[in-house]
Amino acid sequence: MSAGTPAARISQRISAIAESATLAVDAKAKALKAAGRPVIGFGAGEPDFPTPDYIVKAAIEAAAQPKYHRYSPAAGLPELKKAIADKTLRDSGYKVDPSQVLVTNGGKQAVYNTFATLVDPGDEVIIPTPFWTTYPEAIRLAGGVPVEVFAGPEQGYLVTIEQLEAALTDKTKILLFVSPSNPTGAVYSPEQVAEIGKWAASKGLWVVTDEIYEHLTYDGVEFTSIATAAPELGDKVVILNGVAKTYAMTGWRVGWMIGPADVIKAATNLQSHATSNVSNIMQVAAAAALTGPLTAVDEMKVAFDRRRKAIVAGLNAIEGVECPTPTGAFYVYADVRGLLGKEFETSHGPVRPSTSAELAALILDEVEVAIVPGEAFGPSGYVRLSYALGDDDLAEGVRRIQEFLGRAK
Repeated sequence: MSAGTPAARISQRISAIAESATLAVDAKAKALKAAGRPVIGFGAGEPDFPTPDYIVKAAIEAAAQPKYHRYSPAAGLPELKKAIADKTLRDSGYKVDPSQVLVTNGGKQAVYNTFATLVDPGDEVIIPTPFWTTYPEAIRLAGGVPVEVFAGPEQGYLVTIEQLEAALTDKTKILLFVSPSNPTGAVYSPEQVAEIGKWAASKGLWVVTDEIYEHLTYDGVEFTSIATAAPELGDKVVILNGVAKTYAMTGWRVGWMIGPADVIKAATNLQSHATSNVSNIMQVAAAAALTGPLTAVDEMKVAFDRRRKAIVAGLNAIEGVECPTPTGAFYVYADVRGLLGKEFETSHGPVRPSTSAELAALILDEVEVAIVPGEAFGPSGYVRLSYALGDDDLAEGVRRIQEFLGRAK
């Protein structure tokens, strides 16, 4: 820095981080609602159900026990780590020792820890696109380079081996794999999962797999863990997961990463200097969730499935919108390229949105419905809507969208 040049107040590293688009949309919708506006939000991936009673009860009981008022191991309570190991064997058929588990403050910290631990400056990470907004930011924070591989609706939002091969360079270190997918709801078949895993292993790549939507699949579609489907990966796989989506615990902030001993030890060291242990009360609640029944999950799935069918039908009834039927998670990813460039009559006169971001802004301003534009997840031309909201709100929100987009000329 030359003499007389003022120092930047915010570091370049942090200034380069993009705001979470999904949280930004959700925050704006909630702020408008708090101001008395009848806004309907399709932005956040947050179940509208309360956390099951038995989980809440476990937390209340834990809060009364002095032993949980103290610091605990940075990697997590032993009983929770064991519950995570047992659950991983039960749901994924993948056997791990509790020492291979690091409990984190939500799934996002697991994402950050993983890339901070594995990525050196200049390392490339292949990201099937559309992607969840946090992945590329966590990679960049670690000094890595996200390499987007786009799969559109024409191929079911599922990348192919040929596309992955084309993205491979001598700098590629990691393949990020997510199934079921946020934002598209796409789910890879067991055969596709195995094929991709074997390809990654043959190239000597690490695979980081986010399995947080594992229990949310529909139409008889199976979740398949790449760690199990491709044993050729050996110890070069890291599993990310958490309790947020399956047990309606988004606000409890408990996630985890599972990996080889050296990676978990290094990530634990990082976390010990960042946040130390996750709240003991939250960890006890998470252990209760993982060791309890999945009946609450099954009940939520019935509602999600009903809403999934309703929102797909409603959006596909709009001329210019094409909405594939998702088979996982609780999102639809609609193709709105047919509406871009069309004229819409608004309260400020005629407007022709040229991007999905402009279209989403129009929908919020004109009919007070919040959706997330495709720019948050990859290319423009698409919008994500979560159907993890109440049936009445979903129906009214879709009606408003139909009415507004139906005016396109």
